[in-house]
Amino acid sequence: MPAPPTREGPRVNEEIRVPSVRLIDEEGEMQGVMPTREAMQRAFSVGLDLLEISPNAEPPVVKILDYGKFKYEQQKKKNEARKKQKVIEIKEVKVRPNIDENDYQVKLRAMRSFIEEGDKVKVTLRFRGREMAHQDLGVKVLERIRGDMDERTKVEQMPRMENRQMIMVLSPR
Repeated sequence: MPAPPTREGPRVNEEIRVPSVRLIDEEGEMQGVMPTREAMQRAFSVGLDLLEISPNAEPPVVKILDYGKFKYEQQKKKNEARKKQKVIEIKEVKVRPNIDENDYQVKLRAMRSFIEEGDKVKVTLRFRGREMAHQDLGVKVLERIRGDMDERTKVEQMPRMENRQMIMVLSPR
């Protein structure tokens, strides 16, 4: 025999199967402990539902309210919370070991704007051909970036080599 389907959310009306409950009426007034049947009759007499607020209490606390309205309010709260959360993205900035001063300043401005938006920045320094022999130049460029961005960021991943490129990740403080 398959298990009964479980549903998320609080139990409502006939799903509440305990002998007695602590009732809060539609005005929010505490009515005290009473049999579940009596609480359900009170809810139906005013045309509302009986909703289990805290099932782990002894006895469980139930409230008389409109279940459809309750579900709508919960959905609105959930959507509002989702709207407020920020997804952190990783933005990539590519530089070269012999980068020109103007290019460097442009890349630095871009990195600062990414950090201010709350995103992480992945700095990729690519070596081509004979530049591999002068990796110290690449390290100097990344150290300079780290120094210029220091007040706003922390280094999440120190510079490291991956094939022909050096990678460093910065994140907002």
